[in-house]
Amino acid sequence: MKLSERIDILTVLGEHLKTGSEQLDAEIQHTYFNNRWFTKENIYQSIESISRLFLQKASLEDWISGYRINDVQPARKVGLVLAGNIPLVGFHDILSVFISGHIAQIKLSEKDKYLIPYFIKIMSEADGRAGAYFEITERLKNPEAVIATGSNNSARYFEAYFGKYPNIIRKNRNAVAVLDGEESREDLELLGKDIFQYFGLGCRNVSKLYLPRDYAFEPLLEALHAYKEVVLHDKYKNNFDYNYTLLILNNIPHQSNGCILLTENSALQSRIAQLHYEYYDDSEDLKSKLKERRNEIQCIVGKDNANWRAVPFGKAQYPELKDYADGVDTLAFLAEL
Repeated sequence: MKLSERIDILTVLGEHLKTGSEQLDAEIQHTYFNNRWFTKENIYQSIESISRLFLQKASLEDWISGYRINDVQPARKVGLVLAGNIPLVGFHDILSVFISGHIAQIKLSEKDKYLIPYFIKIMSEADGRAGAYFEITERLKNPEAVIATGSNNSARYFEAYFGKYPNIIRKNRNAVAVLDGEESREDLELLGKDIFQYFGLGCRNVSKLYLPRDYAFEPLLEALHAYKEVVLHDKYKNNFDYNYTLLILNNIPHQSNGCILLTENSALQSRIAQLHYEYYDDSEDLKSKLKERRNEIQCIVGKDNANWRAVPFGKAQYPELKDYADGVDTLAFLAEL
């Protein structure tokens, strides 16, 4: 199948996701019943983002223009171990394997096992040859390369098991936000989107703030209260109550506005319904802190700086095709197989 034909198939999928169907709605319902963290609102949000940012013909053509992808290179079987922390989080890997002309052997997450097969079905209906590019399996069998995403613990297993193959193995990462105290109310409310979307479960969700000393928390807490309805979700509320109790019992200083708990903590990864913060003294101190944790940071949210490329407030969970997880160029890896 030619590269141009694969792009056309992806464009058809994008149009289908944009218009929707009764079957798509049924798969979304099925996904929600299987995993209550995946609310319908969050699933639709992920689908809308994919159709708009990943599956437009012009965007796809621009994306691949910088890579050597041709129609004569041999197809390799690429094993994919997908994460399941937020809806469809592994789709970019599947898209990358397909557009590069390789075969995706997919190990789905039990938390998100209905939507990807439906996407493949739509692609196969658009062109019967597309189905040969995908294989869904319970266990990777004789892959020629592997892309695996998981926790720091599972990454050790992946490295031991898949180390003999060309691989990309991803570990825990989180987004951080840098504030200087001059942010507007709008900035802080948009930051709330980066914190609360998908209940904060994504690697691009902000889990920690870097703040100047003597930072005034009141405007931030008031702005984040705009997301107070998040506590109506029973799983989130249970985590909020549990973590709130732990903070009180352990006499840990904290701040809260009823929907998020803020604690001073050097760790990047925070519990559900909790947000860490750390102070910096000046720009050099901040630069040093971020450099020290660069292998744990997925992206930095805030204002652009000469020392880093920042994601604008409110855009953390809207990556584009060239925003590769962990900063590792997936398509370059696949193009060289």
